[in-house]
Amino acid sequence: MADGPALPAGAVDLMREEWFLGVSIATSLAFLVFREDLFSRLSDPLWFTVVFAWLFTVVLGSALSVVRHADHLAERLNEPYGTLILTLAITSIEVMAISAVMIHGENNPTLARDTLFAVVMIILNGMVGLSLLLGAWRRPEQQHNLQGANAYLGVIVPLATLSLVMPTFLSDPDGQHPSAPRQLILGTLSVGLYATFLFLQAGRHQGYFTDGSNRREPPGEAALPQAPVWPHALMLFAYMGPVVFLVEQLARPIDYIIETLRAPTAFGGVVMAVLVATPEAISAVRASIANNLQRSINIFLGSVLSTIGLTVPAMLVISRLYGHPVTLGLEHGDLVMLLLTLAVSIITFASGRTHLMQGAVHLVLFLAYVLLIFQQ
Repeated sequence: MADGPALPAGAVDLMREEWFLGVSIATSLAFLVFREDLFSRLSDPLWFTVVFAWLFTVVLGSALSVVRHADHLAERLNEPYGTLILTLAITSIEVMAISAVMIHGENNPTLARDTLFAVVMIILNGMVGLSLLLGAWRRPEQQHNLQGANAYLGVIVPLATLSLVMPTFLSDPDGQHPSAPRQLILGTLSVGLYATFLFLQAGRHQGYFTDGSNRREPPGEAALPQAPVWPHALMLFAYMGPVVFLVEQLARPIDYIIETLRAPTAFGGVVMAVLVATPEAISAVRASIANNLQRSINIFLGSVLSTIGLTVPAMLVISRLYGHPVTLGLEHGDLVMLLLTLAVSIITFASGRTHLMQGAVHLVLFLAYVLLIFQQ
């Protein structure tokens, strides 16, 4: 019996490498066709666990694939453009995730605030601490471009203060829900500052975000010829497609936990933050271990900056369009943790050199944040 036509070798390699895209598409089709059947039994703890773990794993795996292709683009385009593509892709996923949960949920006005705060804590404490600790494990110090770190922090500090601290001290009839004029001012300032930073990063001061002082680890084999850029860009968008749909489905079990099981309102924000921060954390830690601390800094500081600079305006627009009020101001221990984290971050990157102790300090702050979640 004659065999069917054989697939080209390139197609076979593509299928082997991008098999998870098939999983994402199959999962999307399953929830598109059988959505109500799959969500009708969330009251069953075992079934709830299966559905939540299924969706979370597929969304996270797709996000990791987005980062994988963004890393390939970063190698082709060099800094700062490669890291910029990575942070914008992950921030887009974050905006879509928060938007889906906000639109679906009824009583969670603090979701955007909790997600922003969780992202800042996970990145500036967890990711920074792990990167500095592991990067310094085999070498006494690592170096980075001081001007670049100062440029990031010079925008992160005012944006974080205006978005998460200032609303706590502004009193109006709606409490901490920003009024329309304040929303307009805050959104305009966020977009304006971030746009100015992008002009600096991609324009006249590109050198601030590169550092030739770090000596990379020697490659294990000869460098291969570089492949074209467009396949990785195409696959990046192909993986983001299912994420747009699946993260909306993930909103259902998250909403069920918060509203039905009376979980802490911060739970939704933490889940969203883990989804968007984990892929970048892996990329940043790998860069630090390879003694490329500058790329690691570009990833985690750039991620925090894009998260605040783009997510806040997006959430304010969605709040106005759909009539879902948002609460932005942090309170009590969370407010102290944010200010402490910003202060320690300024100290950490003030000299252009980092060492193991600084990583340990940031990890201790991350542990304190995790413990405070369970005390609320």
